[in-house]
Order: sequence, then C-alpha cells, then structure tokens
Amino acid sequence: MTETKARRPLIAGNWKLHNTIEASVELARAVADGVGTSSCEVVVAPVFTALHAVGKALQGTSVTLAAQDVHWEPKGAFTGEVSVPLLADVGCSYVILGHSERRQFFGETDDTVNRKLKAVVAGNLSAIVCVGESLAERDAGQAVSRVDAQVCAAFAEIDPTAMTRVVVAYEPIWAIGTGRTASPADAQAVHAAIRSTLSELFGANVAAQTRILYGGSVNEANADSLLSQPDIDGALVGGASLSAEKFLAIVGAAG
Repeated sequence: MTETKARRPLIAGNWKLHNTIEASVELARAVADGVGTSSCEVVVAPVFTALHAVGKALQGTSVTLAAQDVHWEPKGAFTGEVSVPLLADVGCSYVILGHSERRQFFGETDDTVNRKLKAVVAGNLSAIVCVGESLAERDAGQAVSRVDAQVCAAFAEIDPTAMTRVVVAYEPIWAIGTGRTASPADAQAVHAAIRSTLSELFGANVAAQTRILYGGSVNEANADSLLSQPDIDGALVGGASLSAEKFLAIVGAAG
C-alpha cells in the first residue's frame, strides 16, 4: 500500500456458501496465525452453521467474526431466519448487509437493507453495507446515480452517531465472481462519490471517518493497486478469501 490513511484499513473475507465447520475452523486459524502484527482490521464471514465454532477458534486473536446476513426482527415466527441477538450470542461483531447475491437471488431490497441496518446498530453490532451497479447500469452511465440511490436508501433515518459502526462496501455487480475488476481509477471515482453522498447525509466529519471497501474479484495481484487509492479503505473479498495464503497477501497489501 503506497499511502498512509487516517482510516484503519479493513479486509473482510466473505466465505459465502463454502466450507464445513471443520474446514471453516481450519481456515480461520490459518488466517489468524498469519495476520500477525498487521495494522489493518481483519474480518471473516463463514456460513451460519460454522459461526459458533469459528468464533471459539478466533477467541484471543485479532481476527473478527462476521455473519453474511441477518433478519431485522429480534425473534418471532420467521422460519429460516437469524437475528441480531443470536449473532451476538455466537460472537459476531459484524454483519454483511445487502450483498448483491442477496439482492439478486433472495429478494433483498433497499428497504430491507435499511431495516436490517437499523436492527444491527440498535443491537450494538457493526455492519458492512454493500452497494453496487449492474453492467447495464454502468454501460448506461448510471453507476454513480444507482449507487447514490442505494446509499441514501440504506442510511435513511440512521443516526450519525451510529456511523462509527458502519462500513460501506462498493461492489460492482458485474465484477463479483467474474474475474473482472473495476480499474483502480473507476473504483476510486465511485468511492469518492459515495463519500460525497455520506457527507451530504451526515456531514463531512462522519464521511471522512467512514471506511469504504471495494469488492469484486479482489485478489493478491490487484489488491495493492486498488488499496492505494485515497478513498478505498479496504476490501470485501470473495473467492480469494477461501485461501489463507491469498487472503493474507491481500491483508499484507492493506498494511
């Protein structure tokens, strides 16, 4: 990484629908052992069934546990869902919200992201809120306007004081799992636009302190060029996070 930033870098590994409990624990331990004295914050998000075991394995380490989704109600007749109190109970500190795969395949909307975010911050957990445009929207010149709309919707009625526990992740949908990555300059332009929108919503100080991650086929080869951009404060890593060696290389690029 070529520049020192006031915001602490954050590298989050989204393991998606991969790994048994045993494999998840093994990967988590390898990541924790390899992080060492890195100055950046490191987060891993295993499948729900592995959260408890991975949380136990990460106790006493510098790696933080995240969940991949949550429901907005604390309890009730919501078959198949999991709540903020239950995630806190297994040791989660973060929750990923609004990932494009949740939006594309499971009916996630801007409104449900907002409801989930309110629940997360009310429950004293932290959130990684995902936003991003489709290829058609980018080709139509609508990337910034689409992302701006998602940011405004996600943060509706959120108290500025809660933003200390919120991270934004910009994920161009067309770059997730495709091997395609936004150029550092293109990614930086959208990150700067997101920070501008946050400034309009919450003021310049909050915007300057909020971390904005890039997600979308981040790997050990492109991490340094992406993370050197002034408004890119880390990465939400998918496929490369399933390899401790590759993931730790990205952590190394961040600091």
